[in-house]
Amino acid sequence: MRAIVAMSGGVDSSLAAALAVDRGWEAVGVLIHLSEGASRCCSIEDARAVARDLGMRFYVVNRSEAFRREVMEAFADSYLAGETPIPCVACNRRFKFDPLLERARLFGAERIATGHYARVETDSTTGLRRLRRGRDRDKDQSYFLFRLTQEQLARAWFPLGDITKDEVRREARRRGLATADKPDSQEICFVPGGDYAGVVEALRPAATRPGAFVDADGTQLGRHPGVHRFTVGQRRGLGLSAAEPLYVTGIDAASGRVRVGPADELAAPGLRLRDCAWIAGTPPSAPLRAEVQVRHRHAGAKASVEVLGQGGARVVFDEPVRAVAPGQAAVIYDGDAVVGGGTIAEALA
Repeated sequence: MRAIVAMSGGVDSSLAAALAVDRGWEAVGVLIHLSEGASRCCSIEDARAVARDLGMRFYVVNRSEAFRREVMEAFADSYLAGETPIPCVACNRRFKFDPLLERARLFGAERIATGHYARVETDSTTGLRRLRRGRDRDKDQSYFLFRLTQEQLARAWFPLGDITKDEVRREARRRGLATADKPDSQEICFVPGGDYAGVVEALRPAATRPGAFVDADGTQLGRHPGVHRFTVGQRRGLGLSAAEPLYVTGIDAASGRVRVGPADELAAPGLRLRDCAWIAGTPPSAPLRAEVQVRHRHAGAKASVEVLGQGGARVVFDEPVRAVAPGQAAVIYDGDAVVGGGTIAEALA
């Protein structure tokens, strides 16, 4: 059997490639080159070296121009709209799995192997693929994969889904993989040093403008250099003096106002989603009880979910959740299985 292996030059994709070779598959390494400013995890030469050592063919697919337009510029526009974007969701679907599926068809490959910490299973009753959390909850990446289609999941093979990061490192060292001790990337690939505002200003220099900090009553508390520098829940970098800690509780991009307040003003009873995607390919036919994760490091909260028209959904939490940020993804789980998710359009008051 032939498999396309997504390679980035990091230890996770390197071990995924080695495990594909172990299975006796004809593994073909593909690196999707996305950005000239990509972080050290996306090293062409490291990926090429691992592929060579494993006896694999290796190809680089350049998608940097489309990536800039569809992900980087969309990222900047989202920040300027007062949102907190999550580009990794769109990137995984459009710039990893879509081109990998294209290459699989081109090469006649039955499988697409990646280093994601997630699992895919087949439902014995329906025959549909189910996306589940990785066993290593600290590294679980199912949150970023909720937009994958049944066709993509049918080809996907996630060999790291049942092992931990420590086990990955140990196995990579045992095998002598060149990337075994390479540090993990801790940032979005096109945001070096985590300077989100700098990226927005470089991409949209004419669109940034100063505005006002206000409290819940609309009283001005100070000035700021632009809404793109803030996100709901942010405490640091406000430059405001107050008797108690202040947090960003809301952003109105149209007026340039950044609302701030004490921690208790961060709690939201629910949220509304837009642009929903469902792992089964169709939305649930009735309201459901689920656990909803509103950001990557969120533990998840019990909630009721109601599907709305035009790709929307309404989530009501059992207990209010802090720092629900428009632009982020909210992913809906049934146990450890992804049901679907969408982009947070607004927090409910």
